[in-house]
Amino acid sequence: MPPKRTRRSSPTPAGLSAGERLKRARLAGNTQYSTWGWVGTEITDASAITLEHRLATCGFLPKSSHPLCANKYAARARSTSVKEETKQPQPKAHGELEDDVIVISDDEAPSCSSKACRSTPYCLNYLGQEKWEDEGKAREAFMKVTNLGEDPVANSRDPGFPVGLKNLGATCYANAYLQVWFQDLPFRDGVYKCQPAQDAEHKFEESPIFQLQVTFAAMQEGIESAFNPVKLVESLKLRTAEQQDAQEFSKLFMAHLDTEFHKQSSPSLKSLIADQFQGKQVYGTICEKCHNSSERESDFLEIEVNIQNNATLEDRITALLQPETLSGDNKYLCPRCDSLQDAKRYTELRQLPPVLHFSLLRFVYDVSTMERKKSKYAISFPTSIDMDQFLGSAEMRKNAKNCRKNTNRYALRGVLLHKGASAYHGHYEAQVFDVQNQGWYQFNDETVTEIESLGAKPISKAKVGPAADAEKKKAAGQSQKPRIPQRKRRRVESDSDIEILDSPPPANGSKTEPEAASYISSKDAYMLVYSRIDMRSSELTKNVINGKAPHRSYSPQANGSAHAHSQITIPSPPPRAMEAVRMLNAAHDQACEEFTEKEKQAKAHFNDMRYKVMDIYRSWQLSTRDEDCVVASRQALETWISRHLAKPKKRAASPSESDETPSRSFTKSEISDEEGRNIISVSDIVCSHGQIDPDKASDMKLITRAAHHRIADDDNCLLVPDLSPLDVCETCVSEMFTERLYQIEHPRFVARFDEIAPVAENEEGYWISKQWLKDWRLAKPKMHNPSQGDPPPDAPDFKYHVKCEHDDLSTNVTARRRVSVEACLFLQDLFPTWEPLSTETEVCPVCEALIHISKEDKRELRRQAEEEKAKLKHMHDNALNGNTALLENVPCAIVPAHFVRAWRQWLLHPVEVQRPESVDNSQFLCEHGLLCLDPNSGTDLDSSVAIIKRSDWDVLEDIYSGGPLIAVENTGTKLEHELSVCEDCRRKRKSSFDMTEITVRILGPQDPTPTVETYKPDTVQTTRRPLHPSTLMTYGSRKSGGLRQSNRLRQAKDYGKRRRVTITKNMRVKDLKITFEEEFDIPIISQRLFYHGQELDDSSATVLSLGILSNDLLDLREESENIDLLSDSDTEDVPRKRRNEGQGFGGTLLGGIPDSDSDGARESSSQSDQPPATSKACSACTYENDIDVAMCAICETPFNP
Repeated sequence: MPPKRTRRSSPTPAGLSAGERLKRARLAGNTQYSTWGWVGTEITDASAITLEHRLATCGFLPKSSHPLCANKYAARARSTSVKEETKQPQPKAHGELEDDVIVISDDEAPSCSSKACRSTPYCLNYLGQEKWEDEGKAREAFMKVTNLGEDPVANSRDPGFPVGLKNLGATCYANAYLQVWFQDLPFRDGVYKCQPAQDAEHKFEESPIFQLQVTFAAMQEGIESAFNPVKLVESLKLRTAEQQDAQEFSKLFMAHLDTEFHKQSSPSLKSLIADQFQGKQVYGTICEKCHNSSERESDFLEIEVNIQNNATLEDRITALLQPETLSGDNKYLCPRCDSLQDAKRYTELRQLPPVLHFSLLRFVYDVSTMERKKSKYAISFPTSIDMDQFLGSAEMRKNAKNCRKNTNRYALRGVLLHKGASAYHGHYEAQVFDVQNQGWYQFNDETVTEIESLGAKPISKAKVGPAADAEKKKAAGQSQKPRIPQRKRRRVESDSDIEILDSPPPANGSKTEPEAASYISSKDAYMLVYSRIDMRSSELTKNVINGKAPHRSYSPQANGSAHAHSQITIPSPPPRAMEAVRMLNAAHDQACEEFTEKEKQAKAHFNDMRYKVMDIYRSWQLSTRDEDCVVASRQALETWISRHLAKPKKRAASPSESDETPSRSFTKSEISDEEGRNIISVSDIVCSHGQIDPDKASDMKLITRAAHHRIADDDNCLLVPDLSPLDVCETCVSEMFTERLYQIEHPRFVARFDEIAPVAENEEGYWISKQWLKDWRLAKPKMHNPSQGDPPPDAPDFKYHVKCEHDDLSTNVTARRRVSVEACLFLQDLFPTWEPLSTETEVCPVCEALIHISKEDKRELRRQAEEEKAKLKHMHDNALNGNTALLENVPCAIVPAHFVRAWRQWLLHPVEVQRPESVDNSQFLCEHGLLCLDPNSGTDLDSSVAIIKRSDWDVLEDIYSGGPLIAVENTGTKLEHELSVCEDCRRKRKSSFDMTEITVRILGPQDPTPTVETYKPDTVQTTRRPLHPSTLMTYGSRKSGGLRQSNRLRQAKDYGKRRRVTITKNMRVKDLKITFEEEFDIPIISQRLFYHGQELDDSSATVLSLGILSNDLLDLREESENIDLLSDSDTEDVPRKRRNEGQGFGGTLLGGIPDSDSDGARESSSQSDQPPATSKACSACTYENDIDVAMCAICETPFNP
């Protein structure tokens, strides 16, 4: 059954559908639609181009298809429309339906959009005007680019927040302790009351006590958010760029203050440090035999506690007070028994100060590495601690646990943290309870953040209002949920590695308290500060146990031990310190006022500028096409609109800047002329002839002449150069016309040529370059040059495809093809200079004869190469591979190696490579007719010498000229030779070089160290061993199983191997080591070089002075090195050199330098005095050498004088 025939679809109508608008502007041939539509139709020659055509290229014609878009930002709608946009309703014919009408319209108005109007010169919308329309956003952008400087108001202290301290480089350790000490009101009061020494040698303002008073006064009464303690640091002569140990700073600074307090007349000030921070402890020993007890009482400012992982503070205090048994080799010499006896050594706390410091020994000394390390162990400490259980003897401590009087209960007041993994660097912070604001705060230098509860995530100053309230409610809601687990951990989302333990960890044998304190776990805490509290108030006790801020009062007379008043009394700073703070506050207030005034002027300037700019761009639109206008680029107008709002990319200060009008920085498209006017270039639409480039028509915009003047007058800005539509470049239009005409005519020419090009075999034709024709027939020929047109078929690049060097027909048939006579005439009309050759032309007889001759010569050369290879097969296969074992007891001869290499190359390519002419052995003979090389020396038989059979030499003598014969014979142990060796000439030959190669033998770890006694020179048998078949591992090799050798194995040192290295005679031993480091990847510090068994330990000795000869041998041994790596891991197996601990506080006031030494020679704290250097570091290996050595003892790098 035949397939069913498908129904033919109805043809698509060619006309317009009913109601569709006929757009005449898009009709073919309409010059209004295309700016270049007149090319090839109306104009076919560049000389006929008129001004109207030039205007059309840029869309400037009155009849242009580009619409006159309405200004969307005009102040009011135009009352009348442009004539081109007016339209009148058309009356309908009788009985005519609307759908039956085809509307033919000339007044269609395209919609205005950013994409459609981007290349329209009459549309001035979408140039960035919206940046000015929103006044709020415009003002914000304007203020950002206005050079007002930093706003000092942002550095003002917020109510309810303490003051931070600026870090001067590496002074965070001091800032952390100053924040803790500042919150101790008795200590602060004592600092205020202290009177520094004042005489001719000691200036009052430069004393550390006064600067500490100013620092505390600024932290108390200052109005800035952060205070700069630079003068305090300078008075102490601290090095700001060098980080110190915070605990050491605390001890030294307290000792210095105690010395200053003892100089005061007031008894309470003299003993302030002791009364506030000093406790008493007892070290005792009890004899087990006679029970004699000996005790020694000492004072302490802090209790040092060792850290164990996941231990509590109480556990570590208990371990500290645990008695130690002295027995065996550690027996105690009892004075009563007068003999060595077993004993117990104990430690007791007898008296506790009001403020108790626990120093957590976070930084420990590692004996294996001889360095300090930071312990990563976490320790849990309570928010309040009952110290009665640790006070007194063991029996008193046991009774205190049962009665719980709480007479010595302490509340946590500060936690000092060390951020970082290393003990040698990191960052110090402090979490401190602020007594005035009754809240916890985290102090990170100048950044101060509030903490809801101790250990919780700090709340920034900006986080206030509903967001903060919501978080509080959320936290409150969580606290009301029942706690299922007995011990719940909550990790704080901060970088302090703190965990809050909602209930205390279970202690061995400890009873659960009715009111248990919260515990905090930390891996960074290194100092805990506790303050004694009054437990008489139940509310106070509850607040302390919960870790919240207790409400207490302070009385200076109570010395911190009692808080009896209902309100806190803050100490008052001394007058001089307060005066210094007032000056700082006044300066800050003045800076704020000045900034406010500048900001006010800037806003007024903005309002004026916004009015001018908006008024200009709302009225710069052309109302008619023939209105007087200026041509500008779209980029220039966008730059002008946004230049007051754009973020500056480069600041340029002008000498004429005034304080009234804030200076502004210009973008890279703006410059200023001599009169100070801002110039915006429109060069992006200017051609190389200085006129309008028609190729950039899509980037052009037309503005009214009046708007151009207003931009110059009102905004003091010039659009340069000033161009009008009549300035369209005639030269560029002509060149572009030629190229566009070519694009239109070239496809026609190719189509016509393809029609007439074919030619029959028996017809006459003409030869043409095949490559030229292939390229010319492309739609866009590669050889086409827009400024010069296409080259002719006989151009220099294509001429020799048809013609030979004798200007006749070439013998190369594949590079040309035939075309018909008509096609040839057609191309000659396009390329008049072309002189084609007829297909009847004979091939060049000279070239044809040379071809036959050349073929015979090549055959003869190949035949000659095959014959020589067959005659000299042994020399071809073995002459250069060092295989002398095959020549044992066989007469041999010496030939130059470069002759063998050249001969081999000629055998491979006898036609392309020149055949060697002769064998010249004269280079191996000296002027005395003797040998200037030793055939039995491994260093003499280098890459320039080859040994061949005597029979091969006889063949060479017949084929090549040269000589003389140097006969040798391999007896198995040595090479015997008829001519003797001239040692003087031999050494002269091997030492007369500027650049040569030597052999470096890399010794393995098991190889003995070379010495003069054990050194033996290499012989030919040791250096020229038989080569075994290759065992190289390759991909797909059956021997290797198709596997690839490991990269780790390939990078291993080639111990025992020999490597060739190029050197010069002027190189020093140090230069050789540098070269070997690059070649063998062995550090200079690990290299030991030996020559003839003698170690080369003089780095300044040269190759020439050491007598190293050409092709000589050096031994290289790699010594192991202990590299000082900075590692912060807990386990380090690699031994390292001891790290330099630095000067510490040496050279500072805390290190013992008197205050008077700084008078007249005070420098910046970073440039403080240092002790005389006793060593100097090497710049290459950083080894610390003695001060008087001339070169490094390790790498032998010489020191500069």
